[in-house]
Amino acid sequence: MTAVAGLIAENHSFAELSVSAISERAGVGRSGFYFYFDSKYSVLAQMVGDAFAELDELTHYFAPRGDEETPEQFANRMVGSAAASFAHNDPLMKACQEARITDLTIAGLLDDLTDVVIEKIIKIAEIEVNERGAQPISDDLPALVRSLVALTASTVSGDSSFVGRETDPARALGVIETLWRVSLLGR
Repeated sequence: MTAVAGLIAENHSFAELSVSAISERAGVGRSGFYFYFDSKYSVLAQMVGDAFAELDELTHYFAPRGDEETPEQFANRMVGSAAASFAHNDPLMKACQEARITDLTIAGLLDDLTDVVIEKIIKIAEIEVNERGAQPISDDLPALVRSLVALTASTVSGDSSFVGRETDPARALGVIETLWRVSLLGR
């Protein structure tokens, strides 16, 4: 797996990577590669799935806001966990974010995993509304959560449209945390 991450870092394009290059870097033959994986996309799916599993763990499995957890702490847990997971899995996640525009297979993989995350966050938002009186900026929670997740993913992946060219990404993350708190919880 680390061989694939290294190749992505060097090439910045998963589509251009060959199974031969991956196998050679990993020190296994092509037949050994195909023993474990159906295609190079299977490797990518495993790696991205592992990154999303890490995100799951870092967010405490998308647990609702705890009784003692402030809205600020909740927003920090969600956004901070995404930032930590992306940073730990860079350059893989950054390359996937960039490739999603031109590679439909990668886009589909990311969309499938993102849909799972969105569903988990919608459940948290519904608990906040029904049990804690949260007042999100929109009654359309699925659209609101999807927008926040997309904004967060673009920011934590370092997209210059969201973080600027020469700026401190931590500033953008602070804004994202505030957007999560105000948009979902209304405070």
